[in-house]
Amino acid sequence: MSHADPGISSFDSSINTTRQEFVAWGGGLYVEPDLKVAFPDGNRDLVLQYVSHNVDGNRLRILLKDISREVYVELQYQVDAATGVLRRSAQVQNRTASSLTIEQVAAGTWNLPRGTDYRLRYLTGRWAGEWSLHEQLIQPGKAILESRRGSTGDQNNPWFAIDRNGSNDQDSGDVWFGALGWSGSWQMSIEQDEIHQIRVTGGPNSFDFGYRLAAGEHLQSTDFYAGYSHDGIGGASRLLHRFEISSIVPHGTDAKLRPVLYNSWEATEFKVDEAGQETLAEKAASIGVERFVVDDGWFGQRASDRAGLGDWYVNPVKFPHGLKPLIDKVHSLGMDFGLWVEPEMVNPDSDLYRKHPDWVLNFTGRPRSEGRNQLMLNLARPDVREYVFQFLDKLLDENDIAFLKWDYNRNWSEPGWPAVAPEDQKKVYINYIQNLYSILEELRAKHPKLEIESCSGGGSRVDLGIMRYTDEVWPSDNTDAFDRLLIQDGFTYAYAPGVMMAWVTDSPTWVNQRSLSLEYRFLSSMQGSLGIGANLNNWKPDDFATAKKMVEQYKRIRQTVQRGSLYRLISPQKGSEQSVTETVSEDQNHAVAFAFLHSSQMLYPFPRIYLRGLRPDAMYRIAALDGKLSADTPAVASGSFWMQNGVDVELRGDFQACAFTLERVER
Repeated sequence: MSHADPGISSFDSSINTTRQEFVAWGGGLYVEPDLKVAFPDGNRDLVLQYVSHNVDGNRLRILLKDISREVYVELQYQVDAATGVLRRSAQVQNRTASSLTIEQVAAGTWNLPRGTDYRLRYLTGRWAGEWSLHEQLIQPGKAILESRRGSTGDQNNPWFAIDRNGSNDQDSGDVWFGALGWSGSWQMSIEQDEIHQIRVTGGPNSFDFGYRLAAGEHLQSTDFYAGYSHDGIGGASRLLHRFEISSIVPHGTDAKLRPVLYNSWEATEFKVDEAGQETLAEKAASIGVERFVVDDGWFGQRASDRAGLGDWYVNPVKFPHGLKPLIDKVHSLGMDFGLWVEPEMVNPDSDLYRKHPDWVLNFTGRPRSEGRNQLMLNLARPDVREYVFQFLDKLLDENDIAFLKWDYNRNWSEPGWPAVAPEDQKKVYINYIQNLYSILEELRAKHPKLEIESCSGGGSRVDLGIMRYTDEVWPSDNTDAFDRLLIQDGFTYAYAPGVMMAWVTDSPTWVNQRSLSLEYRFLSSMQGSLGIGANLNNWKPDDFATAKKMVEQYKRIRQTVQRGSLYRLISPQKGSEQSVTETVSEDQNHAVAFAFLHSSQMLYPFPRIYLRGLRPDAMYRIAALDGKLSADTPAVASGSFWMQNGVDVELRGDFQACAFTLERVER
């Protein structure tokens, strides 16, 4: 579907130089197609033309059809009035009398005006080093962002932003941005064609892909979201954050704020038992924690990561009376109770695997590659899907569990599905994710108070697909508070701080053997949704006093941090010695700023902090939350003063941090 361009020559015909909204492979198309199919008679040509459209409120549907065959595509659009973010998808309908195979399908293509000065931003990473922000010029040819891992993957995240090269200001300039709502293998193509047009096409990865569509069946594509900001990359982030909180995460703006949680993993690892967890719960409650989470090790014969995954019964030695006594104790301390699960995985050393070795992803007669001593259950199988739902449902029915930390600690290998016909086995890439979503959706419907965190050995499965069914996400296993400044900065280009879990753990960490003060660690984590993962059994009285003070401070600013507008005042990127973030409440009555110093040198002062996002003519009272403001800082001044004159903070030394608040007052 397009407004036709005349083309350039016989080598570059109209179909390739015309901006296409959704185009199938056929008729001499050389650019990235949105749809490619193969028919049983050997024909692979598909040319779509407009049939009709329908507008219903903020939704638009456009029906396309092949020029001769009964293949239809319904394009679906939904616009969010508050942010202008557009959600789009496509449904392929086979109304022919026989099956066809979809070899590639996208949600659609976004077209940008012609230009030679575009820049692409994207996010890459690895375990313990996620959310690395990169940029490159868009030049003739094609850049592919993708994951072939079966899931989102931290090597590349399905988000992009495009602006003009040289437009480096956080808060001004044109930015086009988008993200896929899909938690499986995915692909985005950013292509500049022969007349300098830019097109961005995204959907499931076409590598190893083939979806047989029987007569009368349809396939719904993934969702692809995109928007535009003229307020720079910072403005683009703020729009996307607002959209995610209002329109993606469960319950939207009615959702509860993220509670302060404690997770016992680093204190006990697999050595969990009733008495030890109760002791930790008492200590966690004493500093103001609101949610107590037992991590790995509570189930089956789970003494290490080598056994027990798949056997989801409460270990009778560790918890001789089940989980209820511990849960009752946690409730008596004023906290709710959470539990770690890894439902999609199985250890070969488990009762489940011994009973159902056919339930894992595998190719018949080929090796079964293990990751973290585990294999992946084939969630595309109806019996596996039913098993996973039933054991989770039973766990939630029998115990008062408010929260599940849903982990996923490896990517796919041997993605075979021997139980179905060979021509249907590649459906595993789609059916697995659809069943994952349906389990989460059904669990939430049956247990409406349940909250879920998406965790994947860190940030390997964070995307707008999984976020529709989960309340928070885990960005990285790396909890080094200095490293997290960079990790959290990258994360917030694509995702809201209000869903970003950030733990305070022990120092030095296993990551860098770097020693950081408890205050520094708290302030780093307070920029997101605060959690504590340190071993409280090793804390001194001063640690508990400091933590209690910091938790109280966080609760006072939590609404602003989790729901406000984020401004990156000084970036930690590119080896910066400083990092400063500011968050402003939606009504612009409150703001909180966090400042971090790696190392001071040669008596140079910390850079002046120029605030943003305040009402210029409103008066704001400033107060140090933690750390010191310059002695000549006025107690009350206008928003215009704070934004134009700035604020000086007293930071000297190595790994120093402070925070301050601004509160609107009447003149």
